[in-house]
Parts: sequence; structure tokens; C-alpha cells
Amino acid sequence: MAERPYVDKGKCTGCGTCVDVCPVNVFEIENKKSIVKRPLDCIQCKACEASCPEKAIEVK
Repeated sequence: MAERPYVDKGKCTGCGTCVDVCPVNVFEIENKKSIVKRPLDCIQCKACEASCPEKAIEVK
């Protein structure tokens, strides 16, 4: 089974870094938090996980 990104809403500050770094536009900001809008589009590059300043994203 392919890995997918998960956002810890308790850690997410809605900074938008994941939106900026994701090459396939998996994320969107809604209600000041990141959401995984298109999980099936994820290519498991883990740019979001590596770039999140709050360590709120895990690709698993």
C-alpha cells in the first residue's frame, strides 16, 4: 500500500509550507490548518514532511 501524508492538527500552524513545497498539490489550507486534499496524488517524495517547521506532517 502506498504511503500517504498525515497532518497532526494539534501541531499545524497553517503556515502553508506544505502547500508551497508539494510538487503535486496534495495540500490546501482550510480553517487555518493544512489538510490533505488529494492524498491519492501523493508521490511519497516527503518534501512536506522534511519542510514542515512544526514537524506536523508524517508520510506513512
